Amino acid sequence: MAGDGDSGRMFDRRAFFLGGVQVAAGGLLIGRMAWLSIFESEKYALASEENRVSLRLIAPRRGWIVDATGEPLASNRPAYSLDIVPSLAGDLDSALDRIAKVLPLDADDRRRIHAEARSLPPSASLAIAEDIGWDAFAALNLELADQPGLQPMRSYVRHYPDGAAFGHLLGYVGRATAEQFKENRDPLYLVPGFRVGKDGVERSKEEVLRGKAGAQRVEVTARGKIVRDLETRPDTPGETVQLTIDRGLQAFTAARIGDDSASVVVIDCLTGDVKCLISMPAFDPNVFSNRIPQALWAAMQADDHKPLLNKVTQGLYVPGSTFKMVTALAALSQGVLPSDTVSCGGRYTVGGNTWHCHSRRGHGTVAMRGGIAKSCNVFFYSTARRIGPEAVADMARKLGLGQKFDIPMPVQRAGIIPDPDWKMQRYGEKWSVADTLNTAIGQGYLNINPLQLAVMTARIASGRLVEPRLIATGPAKDFAPLGIPEDYLEVTRQGMTDVVNGPGGTARSARLPVEGVQMAGKTGTAQVRRITAAERRRGVRSNASLPWRFRDHALFIAFAPTDAPRYAVSVIVEHGASGSKAAAPIARDLLTYIYDREKAEAGLSKLQASRESARRAKAEAERLAAVQAAEAKNLAGVQAAETKRPAALQAAGAAALPAAIAPEAATGRQL
Repeated sequence: MAGDGDSGRMFDRRAFFLGGVQVAAGGLLIGRMAWLSIFESEKYALASEENRVSLRLIAPRRGWIVDATGEPLASNRPAYSLDIVPSLAGDLDSALDRIAKVLPLDADDRRRIHAEARSLPPSASLAIAEDIGWDAFAALNLELADQPGLQPMRSYVRHYPDGAAFGHLLGYVGRATAEQFKENRDPLYLVPGFRVGKDGVERSKEEVLRGKAGAQRVEVTARGKIVRDLETRPDTPGETVQLTIDRGLQAFTAARIGDDSASVVVIDCLTGDVKCLISMPAFDPNVFSNRIPQALWAAMQADDHKPLLNKVTQGLYVPGSTFKMVTALAALSQGVLPSDTVSCGGRYTVGGNTWHCHSRRGHGTVAMRGGIAKSCNVFFYSTARRIGPEAVADMARKLGLGQKFDIPMPVQRAGIIPDPDWKMQRYGEKWSVADTLNTAIGQGYLNINPLQLAVMTARIASGRLVEPRLIATGPAKDFAPLGIPEDYLEVTRQGMTDVVNGPGGTARSARLPVEGVQMAGKTGTAQVRRITAAERRRGVRSNASLPWRFRDHALFIAFAPTDAPRYAVSVIVEHGASGSKAAAPIARDLLTYIYDREKAEAGLSKLQASRESARRAKAEAERLAAVQAAEAKNLAGVQAAETKRPAALQAAGAAALPAAIAPEAATGRQL
């Protein structure tokens, strides 16, 4: 009995202990539940709301870029794209396999998607494809509606109506780089449809064009599928940027240049407004604003016409004879009279070294106006020696050479205006007479860009410190006088007028076909290779006989009308061989377009027809040459086979002879 009592008391104690533990555990659970439901209810309600509701940024539409009359140069058009949230997609490869059945994806696409997915924050989305078209958009919504994390989207893409004609001027847009995101941590950079300016005006005016992002609150399932739209705050589009450019003139210029590697600038001499700024060939910003195909990028990098380089602001060229007005004005400012003459016999000798004029027979007795009109090297050699290199360099800078200008171009190269101090600092060498002579005719160390040449021409034509202007908003500047006496400028202008309209001018074929309007200009031809004394003795090779990359650059500057200058033009055709034949006709046609558009367009139509005829003839000649080469190859193969055949037959006969004799011999032994 005593044992039974002890056992009962032991059971009671255990039961009491276990009951206490249960009560304590229950109390803790009740207390925790009360704490969560009363004191932390807001926290978990917010977490639940975040799981149910997704906040998404809406990429802002970029502001338009328009020309001087309001015509669109860059706008936005509706488009469709496909995004995916990798963290919700599950097996990304399986998701891509499903997508590929509706929307083709190549190996490069898959590599890019995987690379971007690895660097994304957990809730961020990435672009699978952009500008996919309505049919693909509808098919994705229909056939892949159950795919977790998939987001077919309506968006906007940048549209450039005139394509490559405005490529270098406007630039293009593209996705923000990882470096840009790390720099300011802006979450907008992670939105798949968001684009930033990458070059040209798009890049320079990024802050104005960008706009402000919108936002959208949507209810989503656990797989990220949108159930309904809860609230949307629309984006604020960027501001419109108006340029001084004439869209029609720019497009005409692109067509007129054709397949040449060239740059053209047209400036209003009164306002500084840039009416045309073009570098060809160029890229199509519509293509570059999406993902650039690797094959296209490689081809453009390898192209010797340099379509990725904005030649207007980044290309540096020896100005050649277009620089002779600088030397002329420097001479006048140093007291040289317009009537002072030089005798040109076709060459100029100093210390046993000879510098040549482009006319081997010489120009005879030449004064300043005739020296400009006939582009007499000897006149400018002699004149530069009288005034010294410092005067020439100072005048070049006054006319705008060697300068950068306040225009929305991300990169400008100033070039080189050499003088004795520059040479000593750069090379540690003293200036020589040879340097003076080379500089006088626009050769040697000189380097300028096409925009500077246009500004120089506008300043000579107007007599004022013209500054180029590319943004049309705001009042035009009132330019200060150039500080060069008007009679000096008039001598130079008369010489330029004679270049085109005078009896001995170097660009007489470039006269304007517009009644009552004359153009003044100056041709230039810049060597890109060294001509040795031995070659001069044998006879200098013609440009036509040289490979394209060794031919001279062709330059031409002009202004019109001559009696009241309004427009200044600079044209550089890379390896065009002759300023009068390659560059001057382009300037003539552009100015014709300004004063008689119908006549200019008719002339362009004839030129394009001629180009097409030449292209077809060339293609046909190449086809016939290929056919003839193939026939010659086949004939050579037949002849080779025929040559080998008798030898083969002879060898086969020789091999067969013992075999034919052997049975007879065997038969004889048997007999």
